[in-house]
Amino acid sequence: REFGSNNFPDCSNMCHEPTSVGLPKSIGIGKGTVTLNDFEQADAVFCIGHNPGTNHPRMLRTLADVSKRGKPVVVINPLRERGLERFQDPQSPAEMLTDSATGIDRAYFQVKVGGDVAVFKGIMKSLFDADTKNMNAGGSGLLDRSFIAEHTVGFEALKSDIENTDWDTIVRRSGLPREQIEALTDIYASAENVIFCYGMGITQHRHGTEAIQQMVNLLLLRGNMGRPGAGICPLRGHSNVQGDRTVGITEIPNEAFLSRLDKAFGIKSPRAHGHNAVNALAAMRDGRSKTFIGLGGNFAVAMSDPQIAYDAFRGLDLNIQIVTKLNRTCLLTAHETIILPCLGRTEHDIQETGPQSITVEDSMSMVHASRGGLKPASDELRSEPAIIAGLAMAALPETAVDWKALIADYNQIRDKIEAVFPDFFDFNERIQKPGGFRLRVGASQREWDTPDGKAHFLVMSGTDEDDGRDDTALTLTTIRSHDQYNTTIYGLNDRYRGVHGRRDVLFANRDDLADLGLEEGDVVDVRSGDRILAGLTLVDYSISRGSLATYFPEANCLVGLDDKDHESEVPAYKSIPVIITKAEASL
Repeated sequence: REFGSNNFPDCSNMCHEPTSVGLPKSIGIGKGTVTLNDFEQADAVFCIGHNPGTNHPRMLRTLADVSKRGKPVVVINPLRERGLERFQDPQSPAEMLTDSATGIDRAYFQVKVGGDVAVFKGIMKSLFDADTKNMNAGGSGLLDRSFIAEHTVGFEALKSDIENTDWDTIVRRSGLPREQIEALTDIYASAENVIFCYGMGITQHRHGTEAIQQMVNLLLLRGNMGRPGAGICPLRGHSNVQGDRTVGITEIPNEAFLSRLDKAFGIKSPRAHGHNAVNALAAMRDGRSKTFIGLGGNFAVAMSDPQIAYDAFRGLDLNIQIVTKLNRTCLLTAHETIILPCLGRTEHDIQETGPQSITVEDSMSMVHASRGGLKPASDELRSEPAIIAGLAMAALPETAVDWKALIADYNQIRDKIEAVFPDFFDFNERIQKPGGFRLRVGASQREWDTPDGKAHFLVMSGTDEDDGRDDTALTLTTIRSHDQYNTTIYGLNDRYRGVHGRRDVLFANRDDLADLGLEEGDVVDVRSGDRILAGLTLVDYSISRGSLATYFPEANCLVGLDDKDHESEVPAYKSIPVIITKAEASL
């Protein structure tokens, strides 16, 4: 910002930006409201659009504990995932020796890809109907009316929208029969305290932001926010996705933050908004941005429309990659390309004042210190903070910031974070405590940091993730294999789904294949508009009708830069309209 740019494309732009954009409008903060302790008090946990067996396996133990308490774990997901059906705890000798496992899901609802908003609206419609029947029978109703009256606005508008949404549309869009949606409602209404967990199966859609807000609507109707055992839990993949937002890494900074930043560092930040990931790639493509500096990512491969990304990188004046390991983006050579190997978090970081710790924030808003314990791969390696400081001193000879002092002692960086963000009071002292500390989450205490101090019921017009698409069109979602972390593929096995030694597969519903005159083992081409992913082998899989799945990042070629959530601009990796035909090579 001292250099004069607010261009901060980052990983959140590709995954949980709908959380950062959508939740503040609903509850005043772009974070989850629960802690791990809340799972011990929940009467039901809904797992929506995520696969913990592959993407966050440590959560399986928590879900198994909920199930062992006799409480329902409800799954809403297009694919049946083994990690959400049964869990074998590697820390349990009994389970490992006897090959036994803990069943997790008590109810599995296979929503159509892109049908999440329809499901949420269907549950709300059914809940309103059941509430009316209960009241007419002399009961007190199923809604938390005192909570709604004291803490929320927008209830009547929401109710009107739900009442005007017909069941035929809900069933058609969701892919679930009305009976299943009413069964979901019964589980939800029977549980006093409910947690909704969700992942990128919700966020990476054209209406991901609104889908999250409809989830919040459903929670607010029964007061499942800001009390023990209840709330919303966005599941982020790694610490920087949430933590970087907390400390100001955003392309759309507000004036209050910039003013505090300027005061703390004696600089003058630019006020014009910068580029997110999609806009950054478009600017590179168009020649408006000529330099890219990446920290620990594989931008060209992770982004939508990889062919544009590859060409855009080759057209840059300068491509700087600060990484612990080489990746494909490092090979896209610009006029000048510089690869700067850096220390990893598991390695010793020794600066002028001695060993240093950095801090991370998890999905529960817990902040703790992290210090590597391994000998660095080379004595020449520098840390990411040291590299950034070195760049700053070289690029800004008249800088107002004492970069050398900040790098000599990372405690001084934390002092500056505390000066800019009051919630980090006593930062250096609090991270000395085992487990660290939790940042303030107002909604957890029913304090709504919205302009009017209320939680907001927000209306979404329609249920149409498909944006007017033909109801019979197939919709493709991208998924990751078990031997994969983000774009890093460690092996070609996806053992939980029964795929071994390959990734060129397309998971499909048997009835959909029969309608198309296809069968398992056929080789097909997948088309989205004029985009094509050729030569995939069909796998008959338990996936909802109208839905297909294949692997990320290979399928990114089917997603254009304009295929994105219209509010947060996250690429719509999880709702790609496609047609499939027998592969041209096999005809």
